[in-house]
Amino acid sequence: MTAAMRNQDAFRRDTLRMVVAAAYNAEKAARRPLSDDEVIGVLSREVKTRRESVEAYEKAGRDELAARETAEIAIIAEFLPQPLAEEELRAMVAAAADEAGATSARDLGRVMGLLAPRTRGRADGKLVSGLVAAELARRDLAAHEHGA
Repeated sequence: MTAAMRNQDAFRRDTLRMVVAAAYNAEKAARRPLSDDEVIGVLSREVKTRRESVEAYEKAGRDELAARETAEIAIIAEFLPQPLAEEELRAMVAAAADEAGATSARDLGRVMGLLAPRTRGRADGKLVSGLVAAELARRDLAAHEHGA
């Protein structure tokens, strides 16, 4: 933030101030200092909020506001862990499904329970959930084909 101030980068400074305020508010709500994972959670929520705003602005034809939110996402993303590649994510989903002993879509909650802490801040929850559902459907189908 200090570098943004020195460089007269008001947009970056303001974005970082909003994120620091969100972390401060979360810390006050928790009544204790936040752990690193909790700070990453706050940053991830800020990114998610902005992604939802981008979608809403694009639907409303407000491209300049969507571009501003997208730029804010890029700034916040600098402070998040590297996102997982889809191949890595698929491997993690398969490993978690094996670990949970999942065989059908009913096991989605169990697999997500294992994956959520591992992917927090590194992958979108909707994407992870979709990959888990697809993997479980594939396993369920394979089990039925084997049994038939």
